[in-house]
Amino acid sequence: MTHHDDVRQISLLPPDAAALLHLVRENLRLLAELVARYEIGSVGTCAQEHIIRSPADVAAYLGSELAELAQEQLRVVLLDTKNHVLGIQLVYQGGLNATVIRLADCFREAVTLGAAAVIFVHNHPSGDPTPSPEDVRLTREAGRVGDLLGIDLLDHLVIARQGHVSLRERGLYSAPKHAAFEPGPNDQSAGFRSSPHLGGTTND
Repeated sequence: MTHHDDVRQISLLPPDAAALLHLVRENLRLLAELVARYEIGSVGTCAQEHIIRSPADVAAYLGSELAELAQEQLRVVLLDTKNHVLGIQLVYQGGLNATVIRLADCFREAVTLGAAAVIFVHNHPSGDPTPSPEDVRLTREAGRVGDLLGIDLLDHLVIARQGHVSLRERGLYSAPKHAAFEPGPNDQSAGFRSSPHLGGTTND
C-alpha cells in the first residue's frame, strides 16, 4: 500500500476511527524504532568501538540513558576476549525478579555471538542504586550458569539517578578467579581482567 492509498483510506473513515488508526500506526512506528535500537539482532556490532575496563566504563556507556527510565530494564553487555563490546541485549523490562527472569535468556545471545564475558546492568527508577536482595540472588545464580557455559559474568551494575553500584565492588558478588579485580589508576575503582588464556586485557 502506498502512502497515497494510506491517506485516502484514512480519509474515508469516520473522524474518531481515523484518529485512532493514525495513533495506532504511529505507536507501531515508534515500537519498531525501539526494537531496532535495543534488540541485539538488529544492533549487531557497535558502530563505535567501546572497551570496558571497569564498572565506571559501563556506567559511562549506559548510565545517562538507564538512569532516566521509568521502568526497570535488565540489559546484558556482551564482551569479547579483549573486553570490546560486541553488543547490548535487552533481556527484560518491568520489575526485576529472579523468579521471572529466565537465565537462559540472559546468556542466549552471548552463546550465539561467542561472547567471552558478560556484564549485567539494570536500573532502579526510584533513584537509589542500592542493590536489593533479589538483585544479589539473581547475580549469584547467573554467575553459576555462566561458569557452566564458559562465559564469565564479570559484574552486575545497578544504575539510578543517584549514581551506580557495582555488586563486585560492594563484595556482593565474586566473579571467577581468572576474571578478578585489579586496582584502577587511582586505586579507587576496580578494573576487569579477563582470563590470560583468553588473551584479555588488563587495566594497569
